[in-house]
Amino acid sequence: MKSLSPVRASFWIVVAMLLGVTVFLRTRSGAEDLPPRSELSVLPLTLGEWQGRQFLIADDIRKILGEGDFMQRSYRRSADEPYVELFIAYFPTQRTGSTIHSPKNCLPGAGWVPVESSQISLQRPDGTIIHVNRYVIQKGLSRQLVTYWYQSHGRVVASEYWAKFYMVADAIKLNRTDGALVRFITYLPQGESVETAQARIGALAKHVLPLLDQYIPR
Repeated sequence: MKSLSPVRASFWIVVAMLLGVTVFLRTRSGAEDLPPRSELSVLPLTLGEWQGRQFLIADDIRKILGEGDFMQRSYRRSADEPYVELFIAYFPTQRTGSTIHSPKNCLPGAGWVPVESSQISLQRPDGTIIHVNRYVIQKGLSRQLVTYWYQSHGRVVASEYWAKFYMVADAIKLNRTDGALVRFITYLPQGESVETAQARIGALAKHVLPLLDQYIPR
């Protein structure tokens, strides 16, 4: 009998795990114990030297996202450098089919292809270190740098699979399945290094990180 390769076996393990999560969540209905939070729409447009501009999320995109609180903005601190786009998607419950969509699936669907990937560390206001995803994506000659993570109940994880695991654990322990995706994107002009673009994202993230607990409750 032919055995499965490690990669193929891992794929089917993940599929089985996600199916199990779906079944588990659908069989545990009822109101969740959510703490109070602020709507993402009131997150400041001015953050230090950064000035933001609000973008409406298209109806077809909102339909794909499902039920939740979503915000998409671009921030800029000077006219001679690229914008940094900030997207936050908060789902008050993930029991009913509205779940966090991985950028690894959404970006290729828009024609962007990942050409580099890694995990990096960011420092939160309390001094703790979080590990987040970093991707360089490309479409034609255009390149962008993407930094994103999953956040719930004060916990930040890079892995979508660990995010699913903690969602089930918190559903059992806390009766909560709420969670969020936080994503930054900036263009990489011709000749600009990834480190320079990451520093630009980090400069905005420094202002955003202290505020997130107001919108993504612990």
